[in-house]
Amino acid sequence: MAPRTLEALPVDPARPTAILSDLEDAIAGRRSLLPVPTDDPARSQHLRDSQRVGQPIDDSVALVMATSGSTGTPKGAQLTPTNLVSSADATHQALGGQGQWLLAMPAHHIAGIQVLIRSLVAGVEPLALDMAHGFDIEDFATASRELAETGDRLYTSLSPMQLGKAMDRLTGIEALRLFDAVLVGGAALNPHARHAAAELDIKVVTTYGSSETAGGCVYDGLPLPGAKVRIDAGRIYLGGPMVADGYRNLPGHEAFAEPGWFATSDSGELHDGVLTVRGRLDAVIDSGGLKLHPEVLEQAILGVHGVTGACVVGVPHARLGEAIVAAYTGDARPSEVIEGLDTLPRWQLPKELKHLDRLPVTGPGKVDRRAIKKMFR
Repeated sequence: MAPRTLEALPVDPARPTAILSDLEDAIAGRRSLLPVPTDDPARSQHLRDSQRVGQPIDDSVALVMATSGSTGTPKGAQLTPTNLVSSADATHQALGGQGQWLLAMPAHHIAGIQVLIRSLVAGVEPLALDMAHGFDIEDFATASRELAETGDRLYTSLSPMQLGKAMDRLTGIEALRLFDAVLVGGAALNPHARHAAAELDIKVVTTYGSSETAGGCVYDGLPLPGAKVRIDAGRIYLGGPMVADGYRNLPGHEAFAEPGWFATSDSGELHDGVLTVRGRLDAVIDSGGLKLHPEVLEQAILGVHGVTGACVVGVPHARLGEAIVAAYTGDARPSEVIEGLDTLPRWQLPKELKHLDRLPVTGPGKVDRRAIKKMFR
């Protein structure tokens, strides 16, 4: 028998459910697939080349899920059927049972793929939005009402940006209220948005995880059934049956040095078993010898009334080494943002602040920090 080879799986944002039979084959152990976007030929070809489509692959691998990133070589997490199914089962256990899923995210990313896989595991036909032209609130509301007619439990997964957009419209709020859980991940959730969702009886569940863990494996700070979390020297380690079998293009990577565990690039703390993510270890800004996790300042900026999005980066500075700068979106004026940060140490205040119409992204809810840095250079 010829060795199995990795196949590209083209994902059409207008018809994401067309790949359901392919995913079923992958979960059954019959094929090894690499999801690629049909609407981004350059990204698709980059993924095919970097993940060696058409070349042999271990037949235990169901999906190779590329990490997000607009530059450099994406890493390809090798997910087995066990990884995928255990993640789906754990999600349903944590949420209170199986139900109907609405796909409102790109299906070539792990968050979108998992909506489809959870539906397959639950034995239901998922409803999917046409994402070819972005996230449309009216389409989301219509699909939500259609799902509600089933009488089953309802679930969806959104990025923080999508949640904020939906909460800006009455039709969006009414649709969000229909769901038994709205999973939100990929980036930090604006504290104002979290509070507003609770006030509006929208059941938001924040998620933490990655392609390397078959999607979110920590919900509202608590690991899913079967998942494990520990902190070692400030670094977050995630364990359990959902942890990938290494990287396709980086065998022996140190992130998977300990069997069954994934060493993330994030720092965090555990208090009474609840995980708090502090920020990425590789994004720490060293400004004049003082170190800042940009996510700490981002959360402070998001706490200012009128701010809807924020990104903090460090840029080269002759005297400080790195200068702290920030970009944000929303109705707040730059002076109001600075005034809202008056409780922070002065060295943490951004040396330059840009007001943008929108923040550039590399994936669902993930701000493109490299693009932001270029704006300040």
